[in-house]
Amino acid sequence: MENIDDKDLQLLKLLQHNAKLTVKDLAQRVNLSLSPTYERIKRLEQEGYIKRYAAILDAEKLNRGFMVLCQIKLKIHDKSVGNDFVKEILEIDEVVECFNISGDYDFFLKVQVRDMKHYQDFVFNKLGSVDSIGSAHSTFVMADVKNTYGLNI
Repeated sequence: MENIDDKDLQLLKLLQHNAKLTVKDLAQRVNLSLSPTYERIKRLEQEGYIKRYAAILDAEKLNRGFMVLCQIKLKIHDKSVGNDFVKEILEIDEVVECFNISGDYDFFLKVQVRDMKHYQDFVFNKLGSVDSIGSAHSTFVMADVKNTYGLNI
């Protein structure tokens, strides 16, 4: 963070909240002119502070409102087995997030599906076809209480 200052942090916070703000709007809000604001944003993108821009979709409206948190334990702890698992998980659309974790399990998946029937099909036909999985534990989400989709900066 040595390359960013308070103006950069303000820009990041504003863009994180609303990536559709124009450079003009951003410049006014951080009290800079257009050109320096544009250059700062480009630098933040190039240096990787901004990974990408995205729209946050409503899972319920898109018939993917059934969320399951799935903990995965691999059969064996081996580099190639772990890499194979990751490659396969990256190809499964229902898995929207995947974390390599420590503790009793090796991976933590966030799965978005239509309903319990869809999840059952996912477990049997997609997750079940991943050879490296030793066991899986599913937790069904009753409500998404807090999801800021960002960092507190």
